[in-house]
Amino acid sequence: MPRIARVIVEIAVDREFDYLIPERLEADLKVGSQVVVPFGRSEARGYIVSLADKSDVDISRLKEIRDRVGKKALVEQNILDLARWIADYYCAPVEAAVRTVLPSAVRKKGAGFKERLMVFPTDAATNELAVEELRKHAPKQAAVLDVLLGGKEMFLHHLAKNAGTTTGTIRTLEEKGFVQIGRSAVRRDPMANQTILKTQPLELMPQQADALKMVRESIDTLKPSVVLLYGVTGSGKTEVYLQAIQCAMDKGKGAIVLVPEISLTPQTLERFRGRFGDCIAVLHSSLGEGERHDEWHRVHEGKAQIVIGARSALFAPVKNLGLIVVDEEHEPSYKQEEAPRYNARDVAVMRGHMEKCSVVLGTATPALESYCNALSGKYGLARLPHRVDHRKMPVMHVVDMRVEAEREGHVNVFSRELIHAVQQRIDRSEQTMLFLNRRGYATSLICPKCGFVAQCDMCSVAMTYHRQTDELVCHICGVRRKVPKQCPNKDCRDPAFRFAGFGTQRVEAVLAKVFPKAHIQRMDSDTTTQKDSHRRILGDFRTGKIDILVGTQMIAKGLHFPNVTLVGVLLADMSLHMPDFRAAERTFQLLTQVAGRAGRGDVKGEVIVQTYTPFHPAIQAARRLDYEGFVDQEIEFRRELSYPPYAHLVCVTMKGLVEEKVSFSGEAFVKALQPELPKAVVLAGPAPAPLARAKGHYRYQVILRAPTTKLVTAPLKKVMKIFKWPDGVSCAIDVDAVSLM
Repeated sequence: MPRIARVIVEIAVDREFDYLIPERLEADLKVGSQVVVPFGRSEARGYIVSLADKSDVDISRLKEIRDRVGKKALVEQNILDLARWIADYYCAPVEAAVRTVLPSAVRKKGAGFKERLMVFPTDAATNELAVEELRKHAPKQAAVLDVLLGGKEMFLHHLAKNAGTTTGTIRTLEEKGFVQIGRSAVRRDPMANQTILKTQPLELMPQQADALKMVRESIDTLKPSVVLLYGVTGSGKTEVYLQAIQCAMDKGKGAIVLVPEISLTPQTLERFRGRFGDCIAVLHSSLGEGERHDEWHRVHEGKAQIVIGARSALFAPVKNLGLIVVDEEHEPSYKQEEAPRYNARDVAVMRGHMEKCSVVLGTATPALESYCNALSGKYGLARLPHRVDHRKMPVMHVVDMRVEAEREGHVNVFSRELIHAVQQRIDRSEQTMLFLNRRGYATSLICPKCGFVAQCDMCSVAMTYHRQTDELVCHICGVRRKVPKQCPNKDCRDPAFRFAGFGTQRVEAVLAKVFPKAHIQRMDSDTTTQKDSHRRILGDFRTGKIDILVGTQMIAKGLHFPNVTLVGVLLADMSLHMPDFRAAERTFQLLTQVAGRAGRGDVKGEVIVQTYTPFHPAIQAARRLDYEGFVDQEIEFRRELSYPPYAHLVCVTMKGLVEEKVSFSGEAFVKALQPELPKAVVLAGPAPAPLARAKGHYRYQVILRAPTTKLVTAPLKKVMKIFKWPDGVSCAIDVDAVSLM
């Protein structure tokens, strides 16, 4: 009986196809192999997800696999199983899940290792008589051998350069049998040319030792299988991670470390490479395609046992995985925005369960879901309530900007208190970080005469003014427009357009005027477009070349700079007024995290928070650094309204170019879905999304809440199979949504 391969093709059809395995490929193909198969009138690439001896389809109708891609299977069985779970749980096509677990740099056509010509000495090169003869008649060739024998093997061009000759001389040596020239793969190393000092394990504080003991037990016995490491900023969570990974490696196991922001990766890498050397691989989107390809294959071949990176590093094919660390586990950036819309924190817990490995979730401000799991006993809970060496937590002052505006007669970027505090730090050669989660120069351009605001034609948001390029930019769709010289309103045409609000560009400009002698640097997505820009800016800040660092959320967490003694938060309440039930939680987490950047050295830190709603519970709880007090209040609101963590939330978003069509489709969809839903499911909508229009598409939402996701996803899948969406209307399902925007 011919063997059958079940194949997922890289085309979104959400099903597996059976193909015959030709005799010539029988020995080479296995689960995870990438193959080329006939598909319709053309061909497609795909992956073998299982092997079978029979098919539900008549054998005579099955087509043969045409060829394999590469010599090794790319997707291991454990990663395939995880991809299937992701597809099922997050209501996504299975081929989209498989694409997610395998980087494009590895699976795309033409992916491969970079090869260069390498020169190797032969036995003849060590024959003293032959070499002496060469010295007499061909001294340049003998000089090449002297250089080569010192290093055993060298790149052709490097050898020619070091020997002061040409490649022709080396080719002649090859003809004489002294050397061999062949192609050899060259590793594209993202950490090349970096000198990292070796470090030793630090002595742990009692609370750190207790936390490490719990993690060790988790690695050994999986009791508990998940540990929530809840430690204040600066409490030494990273040292616990490092020593826990060493425990896993001592048992011959590997580890994965996830960080939420690429900006954290350089600093995290330095600490981990200082401890573990070259057995670390790094995987994140800022790497070049070639670097990502080579790093992934180092892991696949077992040459790297520890992987560090952002969200997608979770799927690295680490051999004998023993520990997964999710740092800053509360971060919304762990949630994928395209299908499959997975949360890396939750998938890490599932991978740990499937592969019987320990998972550590670390944070100073746990997500309410994680904290409730720890309180209920589902997760282990390890607390680090004090900073290392009992360094003092920073003092936080809240400045009421309403009073400031009344006193000054206009709205200022900085309060008097913050200006005075920054000047003190400059005088004492200390450093300051200023946080504003909004890039650009001004949030909008407004006409003071008629009230016209420059809005994006494709999105329901005002355009942001960027001074460097003198353009209006939409931060949703990226459209750019020149600044009009007068009000575009034809009934007005007033030339006195005025900037409203401010972003990081304007903060930088105002700082340059207020502190002309200070070295100021901005760090946001506009200044970090070039490769290694994160490392360069943070490196300059660490070495004291920068006095004031202004940035968005990429500077808000995880960074350790002992000379930072002041942190200023501008427009602290900006995220409070978002139409999202998690707004208060996010604001509290952000303020606590950014405050934690201050006072990590010997000098006590200070935090100044500028806000227009100083008495909001989230801001007051952050001022006291009182996580438990905030949770007690927030949890009651969630319980009363059946929001997470007391329910799972699924957001279904419909979008299209014609609003009436989208609205009608949403109502028809709800009408088809409602009879299938159990009574325990609460349904709301369809209603316009908070961001009602984006990239020219009108957006409507249906929100569903239930005690378990299955109560929602099973009916959703059933209806999605039969429901016919009209042309021009698409639908996206977000299970366990973290944002309702």
